Amino acid sequence: MEIALEKTNSSSIARAMVKARMAAGSPAMDMVLTLLVVTDDDNVAEALKTATILSREHPSRVIGVILGDGRGAARLNAKVRVGVNSSGESILLRISGELTKHAESVVLPLLLPDSPVVVWWPGKAPASPSEDAIGRLARRRLTDAEATDSPIRALKAVARHYEPGDTDLSWTRLTPWRALLAAALDQSDGKVTSGTVVAGKGNPAATLLVAWLESRLKVSITTKHSDTPQIHSVALHTPEGDVLIERITAHSCHFSVPGSSPREVPLGPRTLAELLAEDLRRLDADDVYAATIAHMLGES
Repeated sequence: MEIALEKTNSSSIARAMVKARMAAGSPAMDMVLTLLVVTDDDNVAEALKTATILSREHPSRVIGVILGDGRGAARLNAKVRVGVNSSGESILLRISGELTKHAESVVLPLLLPDSPVVVWWPGKAPASPSEDAIGRLARRRLTDAEATDSPIRALKAVARHYEPGDTDLSWTRLTPWRALLAAALDQSDGKVTSGTVVAGKGNPAATLLVAWLESRLKVSITTKHSDTPQIHSVALHTPEGDVLIERITAHSCHFSVPGSSPREVPLGPRTLAELLAEDLRRLDADDVYAATIAHMLGES
């Protein structure tokens, strides 16, 4: 069921949520968290579509927050949905005027009680997510430097204000690469002496990959630029030969370890919903990510 509200307030929205829930025949819904999506009019449709897909794995109350023009009188419009193409609930809030300065006061009464809160900025995020008024409501704060005009600058900006619970999706995009490299090193007896990462210029995931390898292996990693925006290859040099992972198609890569026959293994792109689902499987702080960005900032 869907209910639209204009010039409303949090109490009316909460009552509309109960009404929609009853009309959908679900007076009690088993939801595990509240997902706050802070976005704009240009990205809201795609962001909420992603959140709806995500709610199939993590049933949640999705609250989309669009902060409009801060001038003029305070105004709040909302749209409430229950059981529409998802297993959870969604609320879309359009906040304008003076109320944009106190958006957290609108959101707070709508959070699920006794459940974790996650906030995701699909586009431009505040430089300090943990100090943002809405960010302070959340246990986990997810940004996406790749979605900005200056990915490396955006990544380093949020990294400088890191607090436990912060993660950029550039790090999550690295999970398959990190898993393959860890598996390769487990099969190699040689000590890594140096390495090379080939990737598109301005790729924030590649920047994190270099920092992760240097911080874990205690060696220098060289970066080379490719013609494609993706990470193209990683070579770790050992006395016995190179550990090499090299992309050969959009969905596979060449996996080579000294002393073993090279083979082709899967390495495909993942959707935003898949990246978010991975991050929501753990709500504690990521110490490896923290160490990686600390190394990245120390080297910049």
